[in-house]
Amino acid sequence: MHLENELNRWGPQALAALAEVPSMEFSQDYCRRLARSHYENFVVVGFFTPPHLRGAFEAVYAFCRWADDLGDETGSTDKSSVLLNWWQEQLEELYCPGSPEPRHPVYIALKPVIDKFRLPIKPFADLISAFKQDQWKTRFENHAELVDYCARSANPVGELVLRLFGEASEENLAFSKDICTGLQLANFWQDVSRDLLKGRVYIPRESMEKHDVSESDLARVPATEAFRLMLAEEVAATRELFHTGRGLTEKLGGRVGLALRLFHAGGVATLDAVEKCGFDVLTRRPRVGKMTQIGLMARIFAGSLLRRSSNRLS
Repeated sequence: MHLENELNRWGPQALAALAEVPSMEFSQDYCRRLARSHYENFVVVGFFTPPHLRGAFEAVYAFCRWADDLGDETGSTDKSSVLLNWWQEQLEELYCPGSPEPRHPVYIALKPVIDKFRLPIKPFADLISAFKQDQWKTRFENHAELVDYCARSANPVGELVLRLFGEASEENLAFSKDICTGLQLANFWQDVSRDLLKGRVYIPRESMEKHDVSESDLARVPATEAFRLMLAEEVAATRELFHTGRGLTEKLGGRVGLALRLFHAGGVATLDAVEKCGFDVLTRRPRVGKMTQIGLMARIFAGSLLRRSSNRLS
């Protein structure tokens, strides 16, 4: 999505001057095209999503894509803050009886999804809250602050997926939080250098002080022994989250189970890649290669087929 172009068409000023409100058909097609243009980032849209749920997932994805880009792609924290407030106001109007009908295609497509699946406002609002925090908070004092951020930047996506699939029990949501927090943390450990270039450090200050690592060490190549020991400790703690969250991947079957197992396996594979490079993510960013991704998918599909065969025989 090219944000500047989209803002020219669907930003605050454009919506205020809009002569004709987009139709539901246009709005749903808009979300569909947006989701497909970023298909690799939203794996549950496509094969893992049954046809009757694809429109719902595409609308939710489009909301997340817009919120994410408003927070990261404007080139100005002040501009992002203003636009995220605007995005939040439109969200709140969807949940406020008597408010004007939405004019933005994402919210037009999202409104019937919220009504049909009784989606609460909190996961949507939490995502915006995390993106707004990104505009002013670029350092974390301790793990509690970092986990709170993950609870708003990653966990809402897992909750929305479970709600759309009708699997949002308290137990499932608890498992999902561990997986989503693990995924977010795995990305942080993988992207220390990239985040530093953006002026952000997600490694908690308490961890850096414990291992006598300074911010200048985050830019040193190769990584120091102290940095690698620190990151090894963070990776080990993140593995525990995936271990705890694995209960959800073993519990749920069908397409939602396949999607969750792939998310889970991808997160673990990211941690494996970080470990394989000796925790020196500063010299070169560790990646999960295409062949590894294909292997993960093959094992997950094979495991699913074996499970189904076993269930038929039992």
